[in-house]
Amino acid sequence: MIKGIGIDIIELDRIQKSMERSGRLEERILTQNEKTFFDQLTNKRRKVEYLAGRFAAKEAFAKATGKGFGELSFQDIEVVADDNGAPGIKVRQFQDSTIFISITHSRDYAVAHVVIENN
Repeated sequence: MIKGIGIDIIELDRIQKSMERSGRLEERILTQNEKTFFDQLTNKRRKVEYLAGRFAAKEAFAKATGKGFGELSFQDIEVVADDNGAPGIKVRQFQDSTIFISITHSRDYAVAHVVIENN
């Protein structure tokens, strides 16, 4: 049974400007594992896409819970990749749920869609 559905869209320019302004956005959004991967990226555009995709994924997940970020933080949600590069989400408080995620990018936007299903 579906427990929740969430979607989020973010402008890549907004993420890029925030990264240039403070340099702290990635610290706030990314878990340590995500940050390690982010730091290995050498292409500036790819870094923006990666961070925007993680931001959108975490926002979409929070919306799918129906609670937003009241009980969760960005650090509670980790976007992982399987051996083929397909995204998944790990959230300690949702180990009893199956979580489906899709992340996409265009020239101007990153979008993420999340479905949470009860096991």
